[in-house]
Amino acid sequence: MAVFVLDKHKRPLMPCSEKRARLLLARGRAVVHKRYPFTIRLKDRVSGETQPLRLGIDPGSKTTGLALMREPDSQQRHMLCLFELVHRGLQIKKALQQRAAFRRRRRSANLRYRAPRFNNRTKPKGWLAPSLQHRVDTVTAWVKRLSRLAPVTAISQELVRFDTQKLENPEISGVEYQQGTLLGYEVREYLLEKWERECAYCGTGDTPLEIEHVVPRSRGGSNRVSNLTLSCHPCNAEKDSQTLTDFFATNKGLKKRLKANGHAADARLDRVQRQLKQPMRDASAVNATRWALFSALKTTDLPVAVSSGGHTKYNRQRLNIPKTHALDAACVGAFEKLHDWTVPTLTIKAMGRGSYQRTRLTKHGFPRGYLMRQKQVHGFQTGDMVRAIVPTGKKAGTYTGRVAVRKRGSFNIQRSAGTVSDISYKYCTLIQRSDGYGYYVTPFTNLTGGAGQAVA
Repeated sequence: MAVFVLDKHKRPLMPCSEKRARLLLARGRAVVHKRYPFTIRLKDRVSGETQPLRLGIDPGSKTTGLALMREPDSQQRHMLCLFELVHRGLQIKKALQQRAAFRRRRRSANLRYRAPRFNNRTKPKGWLAPSLQHRVDTVTAWVKRLSRLAPVTAISQELVRFDTQKLENPEISGVEYQQGTLLGYEVREYLLEKWERECAYCGTGDTPLEIEHVVPRSRGGSNRVSNLTLSCHPCNAEKDSQTLTDFFATNKGLKKRLKANGHAADARLDRVQRQLKQPMRDASAVNATRWALFSALKTTDLPVAVSSGGHTKYNRQRLNIPKTHALDAACVGAFEKLHDWTVPTLTIKAMGRGSYQRTRLTKHGFPRGYLMRQKQVHGFQTGDMVRAIVPTGKKAGTYTGRVAVRKRGSFNIQRSAGTVSDISYKYCTLIQRSDGYGYYVTPFTNLTGGAGQAVA
């Protein structure tokens, strides 16, 4: 990964290579400014020449990809850094639901006489649920943070994951949309996400899938996306012009495949019929926040270019680039070539900044335990990034990760490879103070399924 560089007055300069950063630190010309993402500050330089840098953004409901690239011209991109920002929207939703349940119980038990007052509460225009607003705020915060560490000159955002209006009504912009280079990419990506990349009929995964009409064309079925699904080749060939109900009731080959995959025919039929009527939950979350994020990015005073998810997939497959959130961010927009994209990915997980609540509660809202009143223990607090060097014993070794403090001085260290418990504070060295995020680096060789390792 490229190393961020600041001048003497903390203004951003062009990122440099790891080798050059080590030389600058060894010769005493620079000091470490920040560990995550790794940033150095020069002692003897003020300002300098910079090149155009573009920040690509691939918004997601659970994870957002960020890619910082050098862009010498409109057709070439050179990768510098890759990031994956993991959101905590689900945790926020569950916490608010629990709080609402506790309040309802207290009010019904103690304030039964009070008249309801909810009719006078109005939400402002553009209001988003806290779990959705969190995604917008977190992405915007990291865009601003990266803009302070590097001279970003432009932003590319995947504004829409799926162009659902054109999917439902292809003639809305004429036949050019259907006959362009993106033919089929929008539809297929939407169906892959909606049907979880498996055959809708028999549930077979890890096999080539074909687009299939639920209501056959010979029976009046349309090409609308609401009538399309994905199926393996045997199911597609055997269904032919049958209706969905007849296919599940009479086809012996389908029943054999369902039995092999551990599915019941009736339950699978109900699932298909139900899934046809339901929108995608993740796509709904992204669609609900897309314009809010776009408006927030416009406030950075940087030019924001937008593109669709189908165009992103087209670029990725054209360049034979594997699918990750970070590399999707690098493929957003119009360009020809992407260089040096085999760099490690820094995963940034939103963890929150703790809670004022000092009491553990049962599911009914009654206290069951009390937390310590002070935040710091021996100079450490939960969320700090530390390195622990244990010289002897069963847990001998070096561990780097996010610390969870305890009053007795034995801490837990949370790493991407798992949590190491009961590490004494005497073995811990502070790397970076808590900022509400956990960090670990995933090398490119592990992008196909290996676990990343936390590094300093």
